Amino acid sequence: MQALRRKTLAKAIQLSMLIALPGVVAAQEAESSQATTLDSVRVTGTRIKKAEIESQVPVQTLSREDIDRTGLTSLGDIVQSLTGAGSALNTKFNSSGNFGFSPNGDGVGAGSAQVDLRHLGPKRVLVLVDGVRWVNESSASGVGAATDLNTIPLALVERIEVLEDGASSLYGSDAIAGVVNIITRRNFEGGQVTVNAGQYGEGDGDLGSVDVAWGTSTERANFFVGASYVNQDPIFSKTREQSRYPTPGTGLTFGSSATPNGRFVFLPGTPSSACPAVDLDDDPSTPDVPFCNITTPNGSSFNPTPSYPNDFIGFRTANRFNFAEYNMLLTPSERTGVFGQFRYYFNDNVHAYAKALFNRRESTNQAAPEPIFLGGDAGTGNPYADGIFIPATQMYNPFGIDLDSSSNLILIGRRPVEGGPRRFEQQVDTQYFAAGMEGSFDAGEKTWFWDVNVAASKNEAEQTNYGSYNIRNIALALGDTDTSGATCATTPGCVPLNIFGGPGTITPEMLAWIQPVVRDRSEQTLQLATANISGDLFEMWAGPLSFAAGLEHRRYEGEYTPDPINYVTMTRPDGSTVVESHYNGVPSLPTSGDYDVNEAYVEFNVPLMRDGVFGKSLDLSLAGRYSDYSTFGGQFTPKFGLRWQVADELLLRATYAEGFRAPSIGELYGSASRADLQLDDPCLIGLDGSAPTGNTANCRALGVPAGASQSNSQISVTTGGNPDLQPETARSFTAGMVFSPAFASDASWSERLDIELTFYRHALDGAVQAIDAQTQLNLCVETLDPLYCDGITRAPNVGSINSFNNRLTNLGSIKTDGWDFDVFWTLPESALGNFKLAWQNTFVGRYEAVGAAGQVQPRGVGVEVTDSAIPEWTSNTSLEWSKNAWTASWTMRHIDELEEECGDAVSFPVCSNPAEGTNTLEAITYHDVQVGYRFDWMKGLQLAVGAKNVFDKDPPICLSCSLNGYDASTYDIPGGRYFYLRADLRF
Repeated sequence: MQALRRKTLAKAIQLSMLIALPGVVAAQEAESSQATTLDSVRVTGTRIKKAEIESQVPVQTLSREDIDRTGLTSLGDIVQSLTGAGSALNTKFNSSGNFGFSPNGDGVGAGSAQVDLRHLGPKRVLVLVDGVRWVNESSASGVGAATDLNTIPLALVERIEVLEDGASSLYGSDAIAGVVNIITRRNFEGGQVTVNAGQYGEGDGDLGSVDVAWGTSTERANFFVGASYVNQDPIFSKTREQSRYPTPGTGLTFGSSATPNGRFVFLPGTPSSACPAVDLDDDPSTPDVPFCNITTPNGSSFNPTPSYPNDFIGFRTANRFNFAEYNMLLTPSERTGVFGQFRYYFNDNVHAYAKALFNRRESTNQAAPEPIFLGGDAGTGNPYADGIFIPATQMYNPFGIDLDSSSNLILIGRRPVEGGPRRFEQQVDTQYFAAGMEGSFDAGEKTWFWDVNVAASKNEAEQTNYGSYNIRNIALALGDTDTSGATCATTPGCVPLNIFGGPGTITPEMLAWIQPVVRDRSEQTLQLATANISGDLFEMWAGPLSFAAGLEHRRYEGEYTPDPINYVTMTRPDGSTVVESHYNGVPSLPTSGDYDVNEAYVEFNVPLMRDGVFGKSLDLSLAGRYSDYSTFGGQFTPKFGLRWQVADELLLRATYAEGFRAPSIGELYGSASRADLQLDDPCLIGLDGSAPTGNTANCRALGVPAGASQSNSQISVTTGGNPDLQPETARSFTAGMVFSPAFASDASWSERLDIELTFYRHALDGAVQAIDAQTQLNLCVETLDPLYCDGITRAPNVGSINSFNNRLTNLGSIKTDGWDFDVFWTLPESALGNFKLAWQNTFVGRYEAVGAAGQVQPRGVGVEVTDSAIPEWTSNTSLEWSKNAWTASWTMRHIDELEEECGDAVSFPVCSNPAEGTNTLEAITYHDVQVGYRFDWMKGLQLAVGAKNVFDKDPPICLSCSLNGYDASTYDIPGGRYFYLRADLRF
């Protein structure tokens, strides 16, 4: 066994010398004093266990030291800080409430942390743990298509390898944009306790974490166990100037029309001081009509109801509701995880392993008290709200007339602050078990390596929602009848509702009738079995022909079960039944589905030249994978690569790969789900009073009267799955070089200098998506084409949208390309200490997305849209220093400037380019610092103090972002200087 270890150690040393990135060398070091075995040298981007292969593809490695230097405690936050990473969910997204369902039908993983590479989306990145794929998230709002990195405790991580290249031929579906491979700790001797404590400069957002690790080895076995606990406290939007209002610099203009005092828009029949006669249709030949757009005075409370018209005033911008102060900038997250693995060596050639993990995440999102919108202009899509009828005899109705959505009632908006904010509490449990055997055997003079593996993993999520309402009970409490013919007087427990008074007039008894506790749950499971073999087939003129092959079987199951309030079966008076939603919030239907896949792959490394006139070596890699899905059939994906070692100093490489992504369970089987999106209706007067931008004649043809105004910018859009979806397909190309000049090696000014340049290009076809809602609405108004207008309906008389439906299709496409440029410089040791400099850059040259109806999507290079950004240039620079027991680092994170549409905020000074209708988000550079000292106590005590965003820079104001006035996936929290202390004890 020791002979085998000596042999494999030599291979590991050879590997580390060939790697261009110096950080990989540290990543390969074992934590024990024993020699590194071959099975610990995993190579992301190839299945062949051969050293030369690794440098054929661009792999970025984050060692344990790199991870510690970030001061972060979430894998998602760490990976999202890479220059090639795009916008993805994290704990800075307060992503429940109106964000409970994404427009692609797979739910929003509230409280999760995802990874996006090359701006192609988190569902197009494959996440592996020790080379085996990880189960997708359970979001409690659907069946997700992405991986939640918060389900993987940081304590078990040895290093992170990120392959920014298409890899479906090696790993199967989802690896279009790249692969993130989490390598776990294994050869670990002794124990380690790591404690982190941090706080933001404003005295909030406290974070505490404890990681415990212990391992031991014998002659025949090694064992490792780790546990992790992280507790992140929230930060509320109201504590920062930038996030105190819905849109910074615009006051209450974009506040909600659903207020604690209520907004009431209707046609009273007779004019009054509060409801004068107005010309609604701008036609002088028709008579003016009495029109109410009124509210009760701010701060007033009436018992039991106000007097009409004396207690009412006209509704103005100053009467809108500031919902932003209830939001969170940083959502609380508590994570507890335990991981262990055991390996037993039967002999020098065969060993077995077993791994197990359990992780629990408890997180919370919070939104403002849930609004109640009633009337023809409510736009909820629910007949209990949109078709409400409130009789004049309802005991709290102050207007003395029937309020009927089909005739005179346009809108009632009431924010019942008495019921408190909406709180969405998630509990996500992750279970993982894997076992297998690995070994080697000699065939002649060649050594072959094999492994067989099985794994079973499950994500279970439960979300409990406090603060939502039962719209059917509201309708009953207002005196309406439902499909069963019931009324409040005939329904046990029904309490008449006072929706017309000011704050405090909705009593606890009323709340008990209309406010339920809503519980949703979802689950995803993944079961897999793999078998792999790798070795040298035979000798060729330039070396051995290396080979790897394998088989894999996977089975996916997923389900989403919303609270029964979402889908209630009602019996009509005629005896027929109907399924209807009683949920006032964002409704959804159950989802359930499963599928399996069988795959086979083969990979070759063909040496074409060694020590010839054209250089040191030239290798060709070939790979192909065939996947047979139970949902859509077979798919073959090839990959080709060239690695040309021109000289010891210069390596050239290129790859071409075809990839695919199979539709997820949510995309295939997801029932219709609703997302409340911020949309500007081009046929209506804007919230700021701006004129409609749509074609006037077309708007009239769509049923929009002249002078109609948009009262609410949140439009409910319903999107559902499609079982006929086909896989997305992609083509990826990379080409680059690694240059390590001899003049910079072992010189007086440089110990080593590595320069890496990579060009990448991805082309994605058949992207699964629905038509972008804003684009679909604009095209409907522009063309009146049924392709765009079908599914969009408008309320009679007022012209506002009251339903918006679309479906997932395979018609989207994305093309993107760019460059990575990295420099790594290690200086010689001197009296000042040791210095290392790393400068990593990503330049995006092109990003073009075409939507499901063939229209160009708004996302692009240098553009901020839909809470996400694609900066043209992102850069990370770090300077490390060490001397004796001291260490220090300085890191700079640069984000290039962006541009966004000002929208309805164009008339405000905060819009930097009003003439063009755009706002510039200026470039920003964050500075982070860390200083550490190592004490010789036990096996070592390392103390480190650090600060992130040292100069307390606020992110640029984002006018198009949905919450908090900034892009949470791109920038740090406003007022976000963060201090932390870490203690690491080894024993």
